[in-house]
Amino acid sequence: MKLLNGAVVDHGGSLGRARALFPNALLPFVDLSTGINPHSYPLFDLPATSLSRLPEAARTRELTEIAASAYGAPSPANIVAAPGTQILLPRVASLITPGRALVLGPTYAEHARAAVIAGHAVTEVGDFADLADADLAIMVNPNNPDGRVIERDRLLALAAGLRAKGGLLVVDEAFMDVGPREHSLCGDVGQGGVVVLRSFGKFFGLAGLRLGFALSDPVTVERLETQFGPWAVAGPALEYGIRALADIGWQDAMRTALADESARLDALFGRFGIPVMGGTTLFRFLRLPHAADLFAALGGRGILLRHFADRPDVLRAGLPGSEEEWQRLETVLAEWALRREHQSKGSKQ
Repeated sequence: MKLLNGAVVDHGGSLGRARALFPNALLPFVDLSTGINPHSYPLFDLPATSLSRLPEAARTRELTEIAASAYGAPSPANIVAAPGTQILLPRVASLITPGRALVLGPTYAEHARAAVIAGHAVTEVGDFADLADADLAIMVNPNNPDGRVIERDRLLALAAGLRAKGGLLVVDEAFMDVGPREHSLCGDVGQGGVVVLRSFGKFFGLAGLRLGFALSDPVTVERLETQFGPWAVAGPALEYGIRALADIGWQDAMRTALADESARLDALFGRFGIPVMGGTTLFRFLRLPHAADLFAALGGRGILLRHFADRPDVLRAGLPGSEEEWQRLETVLAEWALRREHQSKGSKQ
C-alpha cells in the first residue's frame, strides 16, 4: 500500500513541457503521450446560437437522453453532463463523509488528488480485494496505463459490500468505449452506491471540447446537478455530444480502425524488441529496463511517449495520427535499435 497526497503530477499531452524537456527536438512533435484518439469525430459547422446564446435546458436534456442510450444507463435520470470528467472528480469524492479512500493502482493520479481535496485519507492498493476495506473505493476500468480490466460481477459484489456500510464505489470508464463493454457498470448504477465516469473527448478525439458524464442513481445525479447549476455544459459541447454519441456507425467503424492500428503499433514495437505488455486500442503499455533511454531517444527526435517518474521501466504510447507520423516513428525506432546494438557489441569487446 502507498499513502498518497494531493500533489499535482505531470501528465501527458503538454507540448510546453515537451519543448522545455527537448529544446532541440525535430518539430512538429509527434505526440504519442496521451490516450486521445488521433482521428477525431468529423468537425462540422456549429449553429451560431451555440456561441451567442446560453445553452437551452432542453438541449442539455437531449444530450443526457442520447448519452444514457449510448452508455446503457437505465434512464436519463441516471446521468449528468459536465464540462469534462476532471471537474467531476472532487465532487464525486465529496458525495460521502471524509474517510478512508482506497485507489486501485498504479493508475491515473488525479483520482487520488481529488479524494485528498475532498478530505479523505487516501491510499493506493495493488490488490482489488483490498478495496472492500474502503469507505470510498476508486478504480479505472480499463485501467490507465496498463489496460487491466476487472470483471463486472466482481465489481457488483464490491459495490454491494460498500453500499451496505454506506460506502461508495467510483469506476472511471474513460476508455470503456474501446474496452470490453460487457464489463461496464453503466447499466447497474440504479442500484445505488456506484458512480461511473465516462469521458467523451478521448474516444471521439475532441479532448479540448471538455465534455464528460457521471452515471449513478437519480438522487446522486440530482446532488451533482445542483452543484453545477444551469449552463454547466457549453453550447458547442452540447452540439458535438448530441451528434457524435448518436452516430453509432462512426463509433463502430472507429473501433475497428483503432484495433487495426493498435495491432500495427504492437508489430512495429516488436520488430525492434520492445515488449508490449497491455493497454487498450487507444494506447499501448510498454515495460522494459531501458525505458528511460527509449523515452529520451524518441523525445530528442520529436516523438513523445508518456513516461512515469515513479516507474522508470514503464512507458505508454498512443497511436500515430498519420502515415507521416508512422514513418517518423519507425525511422527513429530503427535508429535507436541500431545504436543499442552497437553499444551492446562494444561492451562485449
